[in-house]
Amino acid sequence: MKRTKLIYLLPVLALTASCSKDPVEDYEETGALEPVEISSSDEMAELANPALGNVTEVYFAGQQLTVEEFGGEYIYQGDIMLAPDMVSQEPVKLVYEKDETPPANKSVGRTSGRWPNNTVYYAIDANLDNKARVYDAIAHWENKTNIDFVERTTQSNYVYFVSGSGCSSYIGMTGGKQNITLASACTTGNAIHEIGHAIGLWHEQSRVDRDNSITINYNNIQSGREHNFKTYAEQGYDGDEYTSSLDFGSIMMYGSYSFSSNGQPTIVKKDGSTFNIQRNGLSSGDVTGVNNMYPYSSSGNTTTTTPEPIYVNGETYLLYGIWVLRKNDSWFFYSRTYGWKEVILRGSYWYYR
Repeated sequence: MKRTKLIYLLPVLALTASCSKDPVEDYEETGALEPVEISSSDEMAELANPALGNVTEVYFAGQQLTVEEFGGEYIYQGDIMLAPDMVSQEPVKLVYEKDETPPANKSVGRTSGRWPNNTVYYAIDANLDNKARVYDAIAHWENKTNIDFVERTTQSNYVYFVSGSGCSSYIGMTGGKQNITLASACTTGNAIHEIGHAIGLWHEQSRVDRDNSITINYNNIQSGREHNFKTYAEQGYDGDEYTSSLDFGSIMMYGSYSFSSNGQPTIVKKDGSTFNIQRNGLSSGDVTGVNNMYPYSSSGNTTTTTPEPIYVNGETYLLYGIWVLRKNDSWFFYSRTYGWKEVILRGSYWYYR
């Protein structure tokens, strides 16, 4: 499963039907078990806007990304909205030298991307249709993970489920009100996927090591959306792979026909065979990864201090404004100037060791 290795990581949108046709079923990946069969009409995946936006380059969390721009809003890999205070047109200094003092007016997201106390506050717009899909998706997350969802009263940081042109979400806790957009065709499974982004998950098929498991058929991808299938390595970053294998059953994984322009597969296994998109529920790999990110925080009816998240060596995380790699129980940041270099966190700012 792809944690904030952006992730997750990234979308496919074939929207159909209502909650009554989209039951949430437990999906457990065990060994060679394949995702549950879903018809080709469901092979759409999450997409913020069915139209193609202006394809451009921006800097986000220390990396240059190809995005689509819609009226000043930037969408990454189809359905991931990028927080405005973390996007810039030019490189921004995000990691400082040991004795350097960060500027007081530094304009970059400083949240950790994690929801404190394993609690996500939420509100639902009164005009959103089929609210049951939101409640069903929330119930699935609470049943499977250590995360609690609490309806917002006066909390300043919360997700807001609202109608829109597609399915989309910000990545992690961005601070303040952050939308999860659900068009009428977005199903319960799509809502589970978008909540995954909101708690810090990226898409699965863009992992750096994905070529060990899949082949991308770029000739079959819709013109202008080839960038949705790039790995970090293909964009000039994160050239080494430190993670475990790709999870075909992840709810954050594209399907074989995602963004196809001609009805032919865009993603196939290494043997050339296709596989189905899975939007029934979290896979066992998803559950394990999320519970590492959000360890159990209560005992009986007594709430205790939330434990420190478990950071897995070999995984990349979006923390306090940058992507950092966990390796040998230390943090590393990749830049074109230094390559991989060890960094340490002081307060909410990163410094080179």
